Amino acid sequence: MNYKQVIKKLKELADPEKVAFKAKKFNIISNNSIGVYHKDLKVLAKEVGLNNELALELFDSEIYEGRLLCSKIFRAKDVTNDLAEKWVVTFENWEICDSFCMGLIAKGPLAKKKIVQWTKRKKEFEKRAGFATMAAYCMADKKAGNEVYESFLPIIKTAATDDRIYVKKAVNWALRSIGKRNVDLNKLAIATAKEILKFDSKAAQWIAKDAIKELEGDGVNILDYPRSIYRV
Repeated sequence: MNYKQVIKKLKELADPEKVAFKAKKFNIISNNSIGVYHKDLKVLAKEVGLNNELALELFDSEIYEGRLLCSKIFRAKDVTNDLAEKWVVTFENWEICDSFCMGLIAKGPLAKKKIVQWTKRKKEFEKRAGFATMAAYCMADKKAGNEVYESFLPIIKTAATDDRIYVKKAVNWALRSIGKRNVDLNKLAIATAKEILKFDSKAAQWIAKDAIKELEGDGVNILDYPRSIYRV
């Protein structure tokens, strides 16, 4: 499918009522949205296939759903620093932030670099992008050693007092994801959460309590990455 065909398809799927529903139900506030659900974009992405040139055209259309579709059809290995920076400053809600971070940044060559850089950002969704990438990287790189994830724990502690909802939720998400990667990181993540629990901050208290509840819970699903060490 070419650009015109994809835009035509998006407009066929469009429903303004979906824009209002997503805003009310999920607090997804977006500019230039035409109203296409994420699940329908996934179906369309499979139909279109990976296509970097088309993905960039769709991003530049400035149609919200076109940008979401870009995150699904661009090849993660081809993400450049310039592209990552072009994208991150446009993130206006958690949906598009997480779609790019989980689908592209965490799976691409710049994951660790952008985690370090973006978690220091001031703007809410740029900072969230760093922690969303961190959370997704726990599954994206199945061979990385524990030292990589251990290096993220001080970053999490530093950000734990940020009370902006989409930052603190991503910080919590990253901490829980690290704690579910393997048994050793589980112990370290719990220890980090208990240190955060001592902070005089409502955000820190919530992040820590929620993480401890899951990571110490009977039903927690602890994985075994890297398998060269944890699966014998």
